[in-house]
This record gives sequence, C-alpha cells and structure tokens, in this order.
Amino acid sequence: MKPGPFDYIAPTTLPEALRLLGDPERDTKVLAGGQSLIPMLNMRLARPELLVDITRIAELNRLDVGADGALRIGAAVRQSAVAADPMVRARWPLLAAAVEQIGHPQIRNRGTVCGSLVHHDPAAELPAAAVALDARFTVARAAGRRSIAAEEFFLSTFATDVEPEDIVVETLVPPLPAGTGWAFRELAQRRGDFAAVGLAVLLRADGVAVDSARIVYCGVGSTPIRVREAEGTLLGREFGQAAMADAARAASTVLDPPGDLHASAQWRREAAAVLLVRTLTEAWERRA
Repeated sequence: MKPGPFDYIAPTTLPEALRLLGDPERDTKVLAGGQSLIPMLNMRLARPELLVDITRIAELNRLDVGADGALRIGAAVRQSAVAADPMVRARWPLLAAAVEQIGHPQIRNRGTVCGSLVHHDPAAELPAAAVALDARFTVARAAGRRSIAAEEFFLSTFATDVEPEDIVVETLVPPLPAGTGWAFRELAQRRGDFAAVGLAVLLRADGVAVDSARIVYCGVGSTPIRVREAEGTLLGREFGQAAMADAARAASTVLDPPGDLHASAQWRREAAAVLLVRTLTEAWERRA
C-alpha cells in the first residue's frame, strides 16, 4: 500500500518545529528516522496531515557529553552513529551493545535513538537499556520543556508520556560509576528479529559482595520490566551460583510475560531465568 496524502515541512529551527506541532487544527507527526513511522504510513495505520522532518535542526544532531558528565543524544542522532562512537563504546558500552542488537545495519543507519524510545515497542532494546542506565528525556513543546525519567516515561505498548505537540529533543544518559559491570543479551528466533526475551544488567561490587544491581527486561511485558525483587536477592551478598540462582527464581516468580506466535508465556518465563544467570555472569566478569 501507499500512504495517504500529507504535507511535508523540514524546519531548520526547533521553535519552528514546535510551532508546527502545536497547531491544533492539523494532525501532525514528527519524522526523524522513519523506521517505524513510514511502514505505518504505507499501511495507513497513521494518516497525518503534516509530517515535520526534524533532521535538519542542528541542535538535534548533537552527540556529546554535557558539563555534568551525561551523554546527550539529540533527537536526530542515528542509532549507527551512537553504536560506532568511540566515546560511547568506552563509557556507555551497554548502550552501544543494545543498539547493535537492533534489526539490521540498514535500519540502524536510518533509525534514531530517540525515535525508537518514543515509538516504544516493548520488545525493543533501547527502552530496557534506558531504564537500566537511569536515562532521562528532555521533552519540549512550544510552552516549555520538562524532564522525564525513563522509568516514568514508558506507559504501555506503543505509549509514552509524549503528547502530539511534543518533541523528545534529547536523551541524557548519566555516567556509569567506576567498577560497574554490564551486559546486554537477548533471545530471538533470527538475528535482527525483535527479542522474545531481552535483558540489560548492571552490577557493581565492594570486594566480593554486590552493592548495586539493575536488572531490566524487554519482551516480557507492555513496558520495560525492572525486577527489583531479583536485584534485592543480590545486594550485600557474595556473588556466585547461589546468589544468581536466587535472583533467577525471583525473576521467574515476578514476571508475567505474554504468549504469542513467537513464544509461549511459560517459555518466556523460563528463558528469562536462564538468560539472567548468563547475563549476570557476563556483567560480573566485566567489572572494571
């Protein structure tokens, strides 16, 4: 199929883009990478009157580190640029690893980090990575800006705390504390498919005992699922097989994944427990 008719404008300033999106008389959508929007247009699942292409706005193409040490990813920054950046790979390796699991190179070359986060397919890698990394999103509209924590941003399947007049202008990812180990793994039927189960893990230890853990799944609910119960079984304990087994049992008990044509609910629950042991082991070995 082909999309319905629409107007197209590519503003060069953010105020102009926000003015266009704030027009209550028109159904307007933001276009950045288009890897989710264009198929929806072609299938006429979305029929906006106006597309606002934000890729020519210079401030939205920035990928740098702010004065607070946080990584700043502008709304127009491509996924491939993030994954290939030496600074990101050295200081935010979990983010680079998550991006490398997205689809295929052609998708990552066009898709944007912020676009994937706003689209929020619950099987996608970046929402889970954002929650694990304690990211925040700067959301702008003509009336002003607000900052939203990743754990509060994702509301349900394909739903986020973004209104039609909003643009997520940047994603902010704080620096990892020294001594943090990381891992990102997923299980999918084929390379490039959405994950049936995916998992982001961060671990930090004081000697042999775990003093900080973040365990966040994708593909097992309508939002990224942070399993605090599993995290709690690790804190203050010597890391080893017993601690990991307790964490896996906690995750299996708490998770209530859906079943679909790709995997049953029971398979996802069991796979989530197995994946957690593997991912925890990898994160522990990567502690700097």
